[in-house]
Amino acid sequence: MPAAKPISKEMCLAAMNKTKSVKAAARYLNCSYQHLKRYMKLYQDEETGMTLFDKHKNQSGKGIPKFLSSKGKEPALLDIIEGRIDASSFSPEKIKYRLITEGYLEEECSSCGFKERRVTDYKVPLILNFKDKNKKNYNKDNIHFLCYNCYFLYVDNVFTDKDIEQLEDHVPLNNTTEAINFELDDYHMQRLKELGLDGDEKDDDDPYNLVSYK
Repeated sequence: MPAAKPISKEMCLAAMNKTKSVKAAARYLNCSYQHLKRYMKLYQDEETGMTLFDKHKNQSGKGIPKFLSSKGKEPALLDIIEGRIDASSFSPEKIKYRLITEGYLEEECSSCGFKERRVTDYKVPLILNFKDKNKKNYNKDNIHFLCYNCYFLYVDNVFTDKDIEQLEDHVPLNNTTEAINFELDDYHMQRLKELGLDGDEKDDDDPYNLVSYK
């Protein structure tokens, strides 16, 4: 059996920026709660002096939306998947988050298995694809993740012609069209600033934005 992967402080901080509890951070990093706890107790928050584990544990559930809670007779996500609730009542990012964290979908390409994370913000380049083209149909048989390459090969373009022109042109790239929407959280924006690689600053306080394409 392969040894469990080590968890760096930067990986812990990235997960903390995207989640509201240690359990959610463990799901985000695709590891067990006990494994993450061990590493989070090794690292200290410079501002408070607390360990990252003590700072991020959230036993009261403060700040976690009610629909993410396991309390209640039936999870709202199951109602969406089985078509009892209109998916348009929920944001796609939150549905996508629950599909991953509750085990309905693996955070990897269903075609080629790609699941590498970008080092700057720990996102996986995946697109949630609806097989019947109906973006309100979250039935398990109708949805899957595709990496950019497989989406391009089997579904449609990932970037518009204008995006490609800008990416390949000799003119310095400023912005692409709405087809590309990369966002960094505050922690990673600061890291990029320290490296001199920051671009236009954007706010990203949403803890559910796990993949880099919306």
